[in-house]
Amino acid sequence: MEQYVIKGGNPLVGEVEIGGAKNAALAILAAATMADETVLIENMPDVRDTNILLQAIESIGAIVERVDRHTVKINGSRISNLVIADDYVKKIRASYYLIGALLGKYKSARVALPGGCNIGSRPIDQHIKGWKALGADVKIEHGLIITEAEKLSGSHIYMDVVSVGATINVMMSAVMAEGQTIIENAAKEPHVVDVANFLNSMGANIKGAGTDVIRIKGTGRLHGTEYTIIPDQIEAGTFMFAAAITKGDITVKNVIPKHLESISAKLAEIGCEIEESDDAVRVVASKPLTHTQVKTLPYPGFPTDMQPQMVVTLALARGASIVTESIFENRFKYVDEMTRMGGDIKVEGNTAFINGVEKYTGASITAPDLRAGAALVIAGLSAEGITTVDDIKYIERGYEDFHIKLQSLGAVIERVDSERELQKFKLKIG
Repeated sequence: MEQYVIKGGNPLVGEVEIGGAKNAALAILAAATMADETVLIENMPDVRDTNILLQAIESIGAIVERVDRHTVKINGSRISNLVIADDYVKKIRASYYLIGALLGKYKSARVALPGGCNIGSRPIDQHIKGWKALGADVKIEHGLIITEAEKLSGSHIYMDVVSVGATINVMMSAVMAEGQTIIENAAKEPHVVDVANFLNSMGANIKGAGTDVIRIKGTGRLHGTEYTIIPDQIEAGTFMFAAAITKGDITVKNVIPKHLESISAKLAEIGCEIEESDDAVRVVASKPLTHTQVKTLPYPGFPTDMQPQMVVTLALARGASIVTESIFENRFKYVDEMTRMGGDIKVEGNTAFINGVEKYTGASITAPDLRAGAALVIAGLSAEGITTVDDIKYIERGYEDFHIKLQSLGAVIERVDSERELQKFKLKIG
């Protein structure tokens, strides 16, 4: 029984340091195996997903050395096994990046079909299309994705849908293919750019990352490098919404404000004050929040990973709001939990219709996935009374020291793993 227990009602005030981007880190850790020299990666978030991926990388023979909590050295020269077992893969979706990396380097990989959060169908057809275009034979047998090629050759690939995972995976394989590859309708997310920059620092030749056309000239070999992962825009956005929902004043530090523009714009629209500096954004929520309309879109649009945080905040704003989810079809599962707390939200298809209420009241709720779990925590922080959040393993997949960072901002929250600890918390806060 691992839970967060929260006493809501405190405005969150202060500064919070944002860690490295989980979604960039997972692809970069996989890509690090493509060199036969040591790669040093800094600003790696110490979360469940990165730790599981490092275990998977070690299981195939790569040398993994944890220098400190946020720094790791990886050397792929001793990789002897190109099969990634079920145990690791079922826990995290990003294990599929090892296919792109191993196929590029060794022209072969066998990886179990990926797991992760159940937020809807996330097919890998675009990944497979890209690998086939590069000359690989791809089949799915006994729950494994089996990719093999005599050689990989550059190709012109048009993605049917914008897919971050497929863009990164095909880019990794193409880096070590012969000739030039062009990826059209590529994803433009900051972590796609970060992975491209990382690969370039290892000797790859990638141009156009961050636009919808990426051009790659193949190279036979990648070398060691030292690289620092970008800050996590979704962790930053979550704390920005925590300021809005608790009527607080939070400065998120160690961020790239440009990556947060769609989030900052919506917070300003609903009544928050936003102050940007070089590497920090301050959110002040001193006025009542007002309604708006939001649609999730690929970057630079409003991120799907911020949709639950947006909805729980708008459910306390004046008037009626509409939030449309255009990326994943199963991303409103947390709405039932919001109803327990007094939220007035109706979901039809991929749209949530929200009528603002005066307040939430504490309840026992369960995190259905990573981002919704974080959103439920910030809802609990604004609620009257005590909220317990179950299944926090989802939240810990992507947020490092979440409750500790919230405590530093004045939140009354504890991580408990027994009924006794829960009762102790309740007694302590009276």
